[in-house]
Amino acid sequence: MSQQGAALQNYNNELVKCIEELCSKRDELYKQILLEEEEKQKLQNDIRILTEKMAKVNESLAKKMATKNEFDRTIAETEAAYMKILESSQTLLNVLKRESHNLKEKPQSHRTTTS
Repeated sequence: MSQQGAALQNYNNELVKCIEELCSKRDELYKQILLEEEEKQKLQNDIRILTEKMAKVNESLAKKMATKNEFDRTIAETEAAYMKILESSQTLLNVLKRESHNLKEKPQSHRTTTS
C-alpha cells in the first residue's frame, strides 16, 4: 500500500506541477492580452485623431476648391470680356482707318473736279 501511496503522491505532485504550469501560461497570456488591449486603445485613439484631422483637411480642401473654381470662373469671364474689348478695338481701328482714308480722299477728289 505504501507503493500505491507513493505513486498517488507522485501523480498528485505531477498534477499540481501541471496545474501550476497551466496557471503560469495563463498568467503570461493574460499579460499579453492586457498589452494588446492597451495597444488597441492607443490605435483607436490614433484613428479618432486622424479621422478628425482628415475631416478638417477635407473641409479645407473643399473650401479651397470652391475658391479656386470661383477664380477660374472670374478669370474665364474676364478673359472673354477682354477678348470682346480687343475685337471691338480692332473693329474701331478698322473703321477709323477707313474713315480716315475716306476723309483724305474726299478733298483730293474734290480738288480734281474743281481744278
